[in-house]
Amino acid sequence: MTYHDPSASVFAPPPSTDRAVLEVRDVRVEFPTRRGTLVATDGVSFDIAPGEILGMVGESGAGKSLTGMAIIGLLDPPGRLAAGEIRLEGTRIDDLPPRKRQLIRGRKIGAIFQDPLTSLHPLFTVGAQLTETICFHLGVSAKEGRMRALTLLKEVGIPAADERVDHYPHQFSGGMRQRVVIALALAANPCLVVADEPTTALDVSIQAQITALLKRLCREHGTAVLLVTHDMGVIAETADRVAVMYAGRIVEIGPVLDIIRNPRHPYTRGLMRSIPGLRQRAERLSQIEGAMPRLHAMPDGCAFHPRCPDAGPRCGIARPDLAPVSGATTSAACWLHQGGVSHAAGR
Repeated sequence: MTYHDPSASVFAPPPSTDRAVLEVRDVRVEFPTRRGTLVATDGVSFDIAPGEILGMVGESGAGKSLTGMAIIGLLDPPGRLAAGEIRLEGTRIDDLPPRKRQLIRGRKIGAIFQDPLTSLHPLFTVGAQLTETICFHLGVSAKEGRMRALTLLKEVGIPAADERVDHYPHQFSGGMRQRVVIALALAANPCLVVADEPTTALDVSIQAQITALLKRLCREHGTAVLLVTHDMGVIAETADRVAVMYAGRIVEIGPVLDIIRNPRHPYTRGLMRSIPGLRQRAERLSQIEGAMPRLHAMPDGCAFHPRCPDAGPRCGIARPDLAPVSGATTSAACWLHQGGVSHAAGR
């Protein structure tokens, strides 16, 4: 497949800066209930630089999508951001009034979700939806907006874009609809894109095309990306760094290749062992025994210790903080690395 010439891009790269595009500090998401307050994410902190893709991975219920929704400002009630700060290009956004927060979505923060049909209106052509978004956020005329919409469709690899711009979402395949959603997310030149399981509903070959497209576009235009997924394969192919989440907390974070080759947290090691290899001939895949703890029954100490094969007495008493691992480029929330004493992976 051929792509539109990047030199004709309608995307404007962000100004050169050494500061992170996104800064998340100690974010805590809560859900008040009759039985008490449930803590869904607790103390989540990370940065994303311009043009960087940070993957966020973990089992269902780890808090990955909630973190993304908190950043976008789309937490479903009664969910609330109870603590922490979120800064976009140095400006705090989590405490903005709803109207101002709404204006940031689309203009400064783009979103790509698992099912493209949730982002596309079935009764409007894709061109009309792109044009409306461009005109609203960039303040251009309808004619200019349509021209930019055409360029966007070409850039994301939609064949015969001049014709397809007037087609409805149901006239596109799943992979092509996701390309349209990527164009929609990037239409207003955002500095950040939150992509929540953007390839889960696609087959393997289309999945590879979409991840390659997302990676290429973000590199070319300096867009920071938070890529939420349960698929370590997607992380390996796409992300620069990866944050591993468990029970609402980041338990390991660092360069993706370092974590894949030498995971330091026992949970990360368990995730890596559960991935089948091309030469693997075992009858059964390795698995992590047990299940993610429920929010109303979170264990004391490290939340992973009931499932951890390396857990010691201290693990069930005190919760470790995320800290740099001695002699490594990663950070882990694990007592095995306390005091700079590293634990050999694969024990």
